[in-house]
Amino acid sequence: MSKESYPIIRCQVSNSRNLESILNLGYLPPVNDFKRIGSVQKESNFYPTELLYCNKSKLFQLGYVVSKDILFPKSYPYTSSTTKILRDNFFDLSIKCKKRFNLEKKNLIVDIGSNDGNLLYHFKDFSKVLGVTPEEIGKIAIKRGIPTILKYFDTNISKFILKNYGKAKIVTATNVFAHIDNPNLLTKNIINILEDDGIFISESHYILPLIQTIQYDTVYHEHLRYYSLQSLNYLLNKNNLYIFDVEEIGTHGGSIRVYASKKGKYKVSKNVNFIFNKEKKFLNLSEIRKFKDKVLISKLQLLNMIYNIKKRQKNISGVSAPSRASTLINYIGVDENIIDNILEVPGSYKIGNYLPGTRIPVINENFLFKNKHPDYLLLLSWHISEELIKNLRNKGYKGKFIIPLPTPTIV
Repeated sequence: MSKESYPIIRCQVSNSRNLESILNLGYLPPVNDFKRIGSVQKESNFYPTELLYCNKSKLFQLGYVVSKDILFPKSYPYTSSTTKILRDNFFDLSIKCKKRFNLEKKNLIVDIGSNDGNLLYHFKDFSKVLGVTPEEIGKIAIKRGIPTILKYFDTNISKFILKNYGKAKIVTATNVFAHIDNPNLLTKNIINILEDDGIFISESHYILPLIQTIQYDTVYHEHLRYYSLQSLNYLLNKNNLYIFDVEEIGTHGGSIRVYASKKGKYKVSKNVNFIFNKEKKFLNLSEIRKFKDKVLISKLQLLNMIYNIKKRQKNISGVSAPSRASTLINYIGVDENIIDNILEVPGSYKIGNYLPGTRIPVINENFLFKNKHPDYLLLLSWHISEELIKNLRNKGYKGKFIIPLPTPTIV
């Protein structure tokens, strides 16, 4: 993987130069570039954020690669275990894999981008597990009894795993398979550590719901690629892996989970053709080209809604600071004079910092219940708004909620 930042002039998968601009959000900061509250203001790096499409590979991809050392510093603040929907998702995956692939103690499960061990925690009681993640958060996984290599997954690490741990029955890459540059080399390194009947399982943001529900807030520099089943099929087939099953799952506002193996090892599920056909119907160039206009209209609707609220001298706080919050807040162009603060669950590493690109403070949500309630709460994790609204109502919040996407709504 490159340590440098650079523009994309060829498709990351097919190498085609025929790339079409689908959406341009301008220049945005890295979504995890948090600065401590009260710190002296200084220059920040903002990078071009343009979504490109390659008709040959059917791949949606960012037009600029930001150095991994900038995007994934040792102090990377994200922990997947704090999100209930992810804990439930990984538990579900572990149960399915145990039953379907007859997992035993001798089988090795390797998770690329293992973070705090959220996924492997559910596998460790019935299989050997190994995580790979470059962040200090990986030490949390080690404390939980999950062996973890605190490095980026690359060719050297794949050779190290092969030499010291042997081949894996399952390799997982959940919400990270689209984050690492040079996807062809990445896929080859995965194949290198797979058993002959091994399974590669990826989970990635799915481009179909992204376009259908106008999720421009999930377009940021960590996400180098936005996969469809067609583009995943192109990439994996090119590198001698073959999709035998696929599921649409609810994480991150709509994701796609793909199971792949070496050719002929597993029977192909009916789900594969079903999803292929659905994409051909709903993921065509005509609909893709309308996306830009839908994003602009959604942005203007949200700004108009916020304007009308502030005109009545009402106050607004944000709820939760996922990566997507940084894109939304910076793209629509609001600041601490409009959004007073952003509330995060206790224990979040983001508390005590400003949201990237702004001076909007991220604070403990307990503030909400110890002080005057905000008139409105802007749900920045709007894709789990039902869960958030229920929890906040149960805790006593009596104000109104702003759901920013796909059509801005007040409830």
